[in-house]
Amino acid sequence: MEMLCKRQPIEQVLADPETPETLREQLEVALAARAFAVTELGLPDSRSYTYYADLERDAAVWNVVATPRFSMDPKTWCYPLVGCLAYRGYFRDDSARRQADRLEKQGLDVAVMPAVAYSTLGWFADPVLNTMLARDEVWLVGLIFHELAHEKLFVRGDTAFNEAYAGLIEREGVRRWLRSRGEQQRLARWEEELALHTAFIKLLLEARLQLEALYEEGGPEEALADNKKAVFEDLRERIRAFASANDRPVESRWLDGEINNAHLASVATYEAGIEAFARRLDETCDGDLHCLHTEAAEMAEWTAARRARFLAGED
Repeated sequence: MEMLCKRQPIEQVLADPETPETLREQLEVALAARAFAVTELGLPDSRSYTYYADLERDAAVWNVVATPRFSMDPKTWCYPLVGCLAYRGYFRDDSARRQADRLEKQGLDVAVMPAVAYSTLGWFADPVLNTMLARDEVWLVGLIFHELAHEKLFVRGDTAFNEAYAGLIEREGVRRWLRSRGEQQRLARWEEELALHTAFIKLLLEARLQLEALYEEGGPEEALADNKKAVFEDLRERIRAFASANDRPVESRWLDGEINNAHLASVATYEAGIEAFARRLDETCDGDLHCLHTEAAEMAEWTAARRARFLAGED
């Protein structure tokens, strides 16, 4: 309700002579990206992202992710309409932290993940938020494509599938956006950035697989705890080396606090299945996004187990 009550039509904000020039330019990009999403990416022509809202904070929502101490399977919470999700969202940081504290006292590994965007999945006209303007134009454009993809397709209770689909649409959309504008140098830089990001995510997912195998093997809790600690210590060293070798402050921020099962579970939820959709776009749809939308809609009718196999590259 806060987001909806604070929103203003972007055209009205642009017409206001008091609007700062930087904000004006960002909102013009947002409108252009939304139009591109509709005409070139086959995304919904809803009223979303025709409004702007300043929430006067740094995140739209804070998501709490939790796993058992010796498991990579995230705890789920169930809601009306969207089903069971692998996180619980809070609109206040302190509320999220209190929930995290409660879960930690239960012996769970917990992470609080700030999110800059929030989608009502087309139930309401979602505004561009001030939190979405924190970085550059390409990042903003990608966020709009990602969130509109959620409006296009959202499978109740399947977070990993939904995020993989939206993640692929975001990446392919940005690629096509930059090409359409003739920004070859920016596209090349973006592709380099994406390659480094993918390499870093692979590093995290490898550690997750190590831990998964460790937990499945089982054994005395003391030995499991020692081996778990060793895996995370090795991961921290690998992150440190990666960040240093590639001058990556984004990845180095992973070293600022604890890294635990919940952090890696969240990465798997949001990142692991994107490549499966990329292959389907290339191999089945020959690059046609409308075909991919149709394929994804058909997958929505599959069982959850079959969708999981698809995301893992097994179907």
